Amino acid sequence: MMMKEHEFAASGVDGRTGYGETKIANRSDYFTIGDLAREFGVTLRALRFYEDKGLLSPKREGLTRLYSATDRNRLVLILKGKRYGFTLSEIKAMIALHEGRDDAANLALSQETILQQIAVLEKQRQEIEEAIAELRSSLQPCSSGRLAKTD
Repeated sequence: MMMKEHEFAASGVDGRTGYGETKIANRSDYFTIGDLAREFGVTLRALRFYEDKGLLSPKREGLTRLYSATDRNRLVLILKGKRYGFTLSEIKAMIALHEGRDDAANLALSQETILQQIAVLEKQRQEIEEAIAELRSSLQPCSSGRLAKTD
């Protein structure tokens, strides 16, 4: 259940706390930074970084960041975009295209973008496999039959 701006509890005539933060009437509709970090297995630093980059915009109550359901859904999209190998600027653009759409679990990806990203990931996989093969060939077996480190 999403709270509307006018549903914030007013602590003064203008609804402000006096420190530039709006008092939140029902905090149970929000998630703390720790809640999201635990749920998604990300660091607090990562969440603050996404906020600094304009990908998330939590409300503030004192020093506490309170993330809405929209912020949580955006985090799902950010992490999905990262898993797909997109940069944060690409993810930000996709999220901007996504705003207001009904399919909250999907990024706005064209067929062309999907095919391009598959090609990028396949190239990266090939480069990783080649690097692993090179490293394995650098290993030398020792007398016990196990692989020994080389200097």
